[in-house]
Amino acid sequence: MISGMVVFAGKFPERRYLVKILNWKEVKVSDNPHGVDARKMYDTEHAQVIHILLKPGESLKKHITPVDVIFYVLEGRGTVEIGDEKKEVDVDSLIESPAGIPHCWYNEGDKILRFLVIKVPRPVKPTRLL
Repeated sequence: MISGMVVFAGKFPERRYLVKILNWKEVKVSDNPHGVDARKMYDTEHAQVIHILLKPGESLKKHITPVDVIFYVLEGRGTVEIGDEKKEVDVDSLIESPAGIPHCWYNEGDKILRFLVIKVPRPVKPTRLL
């Protein structure tokens, strides 16, 4: 995959767009309280997208996010816990997690689990670990 920035005119030459293309492998791992591979792929005043990679046996700590979160599974199989519900999910699953509800992820399998965390709107208050 090619990463970088491209100026793109599209159908409207009077408008120029700065297209930013990122490959998750080229984004620096961010420090996080979970101690896992988390990479901030997109971070604006409107939203955040974080790429998470959980190795077999790894999990996130249960926490509460002050905004709605959408998870999208890219690779592998894992267990997501939201509130009192635990569900096994796999590739191409989209999971909604409402603001203020405790949630976490577990990789109890023998392969890596990769998923996107999409926070909308971008939180202004920090996530709270439980």
